[in-house]
Amino acid sequence: MFDFQTHLIFPTHAVPRAGPMPREAEELSLRTIDGQSLKGVLIPPDQVAPDQIAPDRTLILGFGGNAWNGQDVAEYLHELLPDATVVAFHYRGYQPSGGSPSAEALIADAPLLFDLAVERVKPKRTIAIGFSIGSGIAAQLAAQRRLDGLILVTPFDSLKAVAQSMYPWIPIGQFFSHEVEAVTPLEQSRVPVAIFSGECDEIVPAERTDALRKRVKNLVFDRTIVGAGHNDIYARSEFQLAMRDALDRLKL
Repeated sequence: MFDFQTHLIFPTHAVPRAGPMPREAEELSLRTIDGQSLKGVLIPPDQVAPDQIAPDRTLILGFGGNAWNGQDVAEYLHELLPDATVVAFHYRGYQPSGGSPSAEALIADAPLLFDLAVERVKPKRTIAIGFSIGSGIAAQLAAQRRLDGLILVTPFDSLKAVAQSMYPWIPIGQFFSHEVEAVTPLEQSRVPVAIFSGECDEIVPAERTDALRKRVKNLVFDRTIVGAGHNDIYARSEFQLAMRDALDRLKL
């Protein structure tokens, strides 16, 4: 059962390989405490003409869902938020990063990614954006490093609770080994938080997102995308436009 849950939660076999790097992108490398090599991507802001307003030195640190590769995360966020510098890493165990994935390892890696990105970019502000399981990683990061904002997309209070809702006939709590708990760090933090949920999310039940939003100390933006599911939310124009609104709110 342990092997099965790891395979299900971290489907590394099903994650598409990253394509060619965008011309303007830069590859990042990080050595973890236990000696694993993690690979990431930095995409700078779009260039602006001399008579236009310069980029605002915002760093977006992206944490994808369990079936995303890091480069796709970076490219998607750059497309949505072209005025910011975007950094995202391939989770450990997701090629070309080394190691094996686990909730504990991903949570431990997040502050190292933050430190490297901040040192490299030297931003005015740093905002973490987490998609699905990445929302829990981003929430945990808020307890470990100083963030200026969090955007959580299809988030949950507890990954174990989500798993239990998917398999109600199995006593999940007795053997679940990849808990990602988002409530405690956000109950204890004043970081401004934006939450996005899909009205028809078939993976994260509405009650799991509701349980989180009720306990966030500083919820400044909350949007449910009508008709959106867990995976098709990203292609919806309503979501894409609202993401820009959320980022503007976090900058206030």
